[in-house]
Amino acid sequence: MKSLTSIPIKKIDRASKILTTGAKVGMNYVKYYGEKLLNTSEDKAKQNLNESNAEDIYNSLKELKGSVLKVAQMLSMEKNLLPQAYTDKFSLAQFSVPPLSGPLVQKTFKKYFGKTPSELFDTFEPEASFAASIGQVHKATKGDKKLAVKIQYPGVAESISSDLALVKPFAFKMFNITSKNSDVYFKEVEEKLLEETNYVNELEQAVLISKATEHIPNLKFPTYYPEFSSEKVITMDWMEGKHLSEFIETGYLTENANKIGQTLWDFYMYQLFTLQKVHADPHPGNFIVSDKNELIVLDFGCTKNIPDDFFKPYIEMITNLNIINDPIKLNQKLFEFEILSNKDSEEEKEFFTKLFYNLFSLFIKPFEKESFDFSDKTYFESITNLGMSLAKNEQIRKYNPNRGSKHFIYLNRTLLGLFNLLHSMGAKNIETKIMVI
Repeated sequence: MKSLTSIPIKKIDRASKILTTGAKVGMNYVKYYGEKLLNTSEDKAKQNLNESNAEDIYNSLKELKGSVLKVAQMLSMEKNLLPQAYTDKFSLAQFSVPPLSGPLVQKTFKKYFGKTPSELFDTFEPEASFAASIGQVHKATKGDKKLAVKIQYPGVAESISSDLALVKPFAFKMFNITSKNSDVYFKEVEEKLLEETNYVNELEQAVLISKATEHIPNLKFPTYYPEFSSEKVITMDWMEGKHLSEFIETGYLTENANKIGQTLWDFYMYQLFTLQKVHADPHPGNFIVSDKNELIVLDFGCTKNIPDDFFKPYIEMITNLNIINDPIKLNQKLFEFEILSNKDSEEEKEFFTKLFYNLFSLFIKPFEKESFDFSDKTYFESITNLGMSLAKNEQIRKYNPNRGSKHFIYLNRTLLGLFNLLHSMGAKNIETKIMVI
């Protein structure tokens, strides 16, 4: 793949790129309506539209890199929210992104270390092994150590706020968000993206969580090297194995899938119930399976700390299964979660109570028994069908759909991402018993 010698950094350049992409999307809609006039079936015309839009949007974002590409990567995990054409294309943001050219890599090292990579390491491969949304990874050695050196693209942190402002109109349309009360959600995303661009913070989180969870069987982590790390560069052991996506795609024995699946579940549940924080990016590219079928966790840039005032009612909701079927207790929780408010009409309260009852009823199913079969297609079809029915529900548009605590954004994304990973690998009989707090 051809490397990039520069990345649009100035707001006007990035805005121009996004507006050009918007024009292409507009033309795709013109073509879509033309196909319908020519009696092309609605399903086929819609499929062609989604594939064209996904292609044009991704091709633009992979050149911009940074936060807009990271958001696309996040959306690729929303298999129950977006058409498959988008999730398939956006999932490439984890691997299939044009890397930075050598001179830009050299410039980054000179700025933060005062040395070139070849002066800092014994060997350093100038061609990136992986290139993703925020940074790319190079192989290096120091003594007898094989290292992975992750380098952040220039201008990523500085463009986050302006990028999010540019994509707001697209997000509003895609997710039926109104401008009313939306700032709190965009601020949450902005803050997490800024954290991801601070590699000093990532190193601290990686060391903290890996030390706290290293007792979990079958779980491994790379060692991190602060002396070869900075705000924009982070160095760790090079870990051998298959990325989780490759493990899933190339086939696996049921017992191996169950072993990796159980490790994945235990890792997340210990974080949630004991550390009150989670590795909030359960993307398959962030996990490796070793030849011994051990789960290796990478990339701690996105971690979510859960404050007490949200943590306690949330844990009660997923562990006390009587709450969901008790109208009084459920109503109390919906107010605690900021889903209902005293400003709502009785009609709104009734509508959103029923809606979130259905959502929570599905969400907590893995916690209802001692074990859960994540290979169960019926369960995930139910999630997909509910998502599709909500997307088509005209009544939602009558009300303010911006509801719920900002903490739902990353916490629900994490758990649903975990569920989808376990489903993708066909994990069965995962022990889902509640962890002791």
